[in-house]
Amino acid sequence: MGNQPLTDEYVAKKLDAAKTHFERTVDCKHTEFDDLYPYMVEHPQFFWYKRYVAWSELLTIVNICQDCGYEWEKHFTGQQAEYVRQRVMSAKVLDHWYENQPNDSKEHVG
Repeated sequence: MGNQPLTDEYVAKKLDAAKTHFERTVDCKHTEFDDLYPYMVEHPQFFWYKRYVAWSELLTIVNICQDCGYEWEKHFTGQQAEYVRQRVMSAKVLDHWYENQPNDSKEHVG
């Protein structure tokens, strides 16, 4: 397996995947995490933990984007980008993540 060049296309793909993963957790939809830890579905704290893991992944990819000079903000609404810059996942982030987005913006999360 060869090395993957760190191109804008590659970084954008990873950023979009991390954003989609986080949005699926906001929407309480199935993710790879459910397959890794199926027994956790029985525990109420699971959903917060699952979201925390996805949020951490998103912040990690954003940090890589910043280090590489990639303009990550264009993948988010202004409010979402501000939440990411603040780095703290809270109930406010979960409750208002989709505010000010076009109606069809959640379509890719399906």
